[in-house]
Amino acid sequence: MSSLSSSSHHTRCAACKYLRKSCPSDCIFSPYFPSNNPQRFSFVHKVFGASNVGKMLKRLPVELRGEAADTMHFEATCRIENRVYGCVGIISQLQQQIQHVETELAMTRAEIALFSSTSSCSSNPNPNFSDYAEIIQEPHFQEEYSNLNSFTQSQQNDNNVIGQYDNHFFKF
Repeated sequence: MSSLSSSSHHTRCAACKYLRKSCPSDCIFSPYFPSNNPQRFSFVHKVFGASNVGKMLKRLPVELRGEAADTMHFEATCRIENRVYGCVGIISQLQQQIQHVETELAMTRAEIALFSSTSSCSSNPNPNFSDYAEIIQEPHFQEEYSNLNSFTQSQQNDNNVIGQYDNHFFKF
């Protein structure tokens, strides 16, 4: 008899526990905010509010709700950790890392082009400036140097994402 009563007993999800209400069997929060992870709902509630989260989940098809709950949790966690920028701070940091690596790659390609060109001039054991001037004029070196120049110039002209975010939303 105890097995029947325990199987019909429905445990409250983290959202219903947090909100101190009973958890219906068709609770919109239950599949996405399990009772064993109360902090997940707590963060989402602090940033979005329980009512808004429920509305967003109800508007989505069932197959997208899990991903939406995960996304809201991620965004809420980022916002709690970094109140000013939230996810935008992480995006900016990743974009800066990408720009740094792309700059290194362009510089490495330019160096490879220069060294491969200088090795082809190895017949002259004492190359002078005019030898390097010839190398720099070669098409494959010009292409790599052009890529490096345009990339470096675009980095100097662009504000970082955080700066754009500040200017757009906060009008300093």
